[in-house]
Parts: sequence; structure tokens; C-alpha cells
Amino acid sequence: MHTDAQIISRRSYPSPNPLIELTEITYSSGGLKVKGMLAEPKEAGNYEGLVYLRGGIQHIGMVRPARIAQFATQGFVVFAPYYRGNRGGEGRDEFAGADLQDAVNAVDVLKQSPKWKEGRVHLFSFSRGGIMALWTAILRDDITSSVHWAGVSDVVFTYKEREDMRRMMKRVIGGSPNNAPDAYRERTALFRVEEMDAPVLIIHGMKDENVSFEQAILLEDALREHQKTYETWYFQDYTHHFPSWHNAQIVRDLTKWMRAQP
Repeated sequence: MHTDAQIISRRSYPSPNPLIELTEITYSSGGLKVKGMLAEPKEAGNYEGLVYLRGGIQHIGMVRPARIAQFATQGFVVFAPYYRGNRGGEGRDEFAGADLQDAVNAVDVLKQSPKWKEGRVHLFSFSRGGIMALWTAILRDDITSSVHWAGVSDVVFTYKEREDMRRMMKRVIGGSPNNAPDAYRERTALFRVEEMDAPVLIIHGMKDENVSFEQAILLEDALREHQKTYETWYFQDYTHHFPSWHNAQIVRDLTKWMRAQP
């Protein structure tokens, strides 16, 4: 039996950037073999860590090597779990159920990189990854900062606003919020944000129809209520996906924000 976050195998992966080395890693999480991608700058040195928590479910929103490399070029060692049941990993993706362990354990996988600068681990999340990041920051006390870009903060809210996802959510979660309320409540981290210590940056397009702007407001309200440190970058004219030129600029800005956190 492998212990949690034990690296079982590594496989070199073609990198889109000559300055960044990519490795697909199989690691243990909750007794399952789960996969993820590690991106490390080739240049010698110690780099702050960043756990990249992807959006989507199964093949939708899968980790993209170019995106991981983009963050690594800002001077970070980046690890992005695929979550269980994806890309040959064991188990099944549960949309912030038991698969939360895969995100929590990803921090310890990242720390095994010889290029990691001890004491600094940030979370970056997009869309569905938002709920994974909230729980990771709640369940761990070693997170330096957490960025939520177009992030899900309330799973019940997601069920109500995304009719196209309801069948999937019923199947994965085991019913609707009406007939399986506990399963939805267990996934909603807003009730426990008082246990978070990491400062939070919320980034959201106000015209987002995939994850509504209200989800950002719900998170902001919860953080304010518990007197947590947070910052908001809201964009009035943007939807779920930002224009590529501005996306790249925001990546540079948010990584600067991360570095500035104590």
C-alpha cells in the first residue's frame, strides 16, 4: 500500500517551452493511483511552488501543458493534478467529493521537487478548481496564498445555474440538492472559510455565464464576514474566458501578487 502523496512513477512529457521541463507524475491519493503534471524551470535555482487546480470534469477542462508552462515561466515549480479517474488514473472524478484528497496531496507531491523553495506554496484555481482550492486551503495550514479565477464557491449554486451540468452532477454526486442535500453541503466550503489562513485573490468576469459572478460575491461575503485577507479583481466586460492578450497580463500580475504575500 502506498502512502498518500508517494510518487509511484514519472514520465517525461514533451514541453511546449524550451525553458520548462514537464513530467507526468503518478502518485498515491486515498489508496488510488492518480496522475498530474509537474512543470519545472530548467534553470538552476529554488522556486516558489504553485499547485494548479484545473476546472471542468473528466476530459473537459483538462490540464494543458502550455498553460502549466506559462505559470512555470513566471518562476514557479508548478504541479497540476488531473484528479482521480482521469488520463488513466484510478477511481472516479467526484466533483469535489473524495477527489479533494488529490488536491490536498498534490501539495506534498510538489514539495518533493528538488527545485522547490521551502515554505512557499500557492494555489491557483480556475472554474471547478475554485472549490478544490478552497478546501485545500481549509484542510492545510501551509498555503501561502490562493487565487480563484472564475471559481466555483458553492456547488448548490452551480447545480441551480447550470442546467447543462445537472445530469452529470446527479450522477457524480448521487442526486440533486433536493434529494441529496448532505452530499452538496459537504462539498460547499463557504461554511468553513473561517478555518482558512491564506490570503485570497478573487478574479472574475462580471458577464461569466459558466460560473456566475454571484459565486465570486458569495466567496467575498464569506471572507469579509470572517475578517479574512482578500483582494478582488473584477472585469465588467469579460465572460468565463478572457481575451488571450489580457489573460497573459493577468497571469503576470497575479504571480506578482502571490510573491508579495508574507
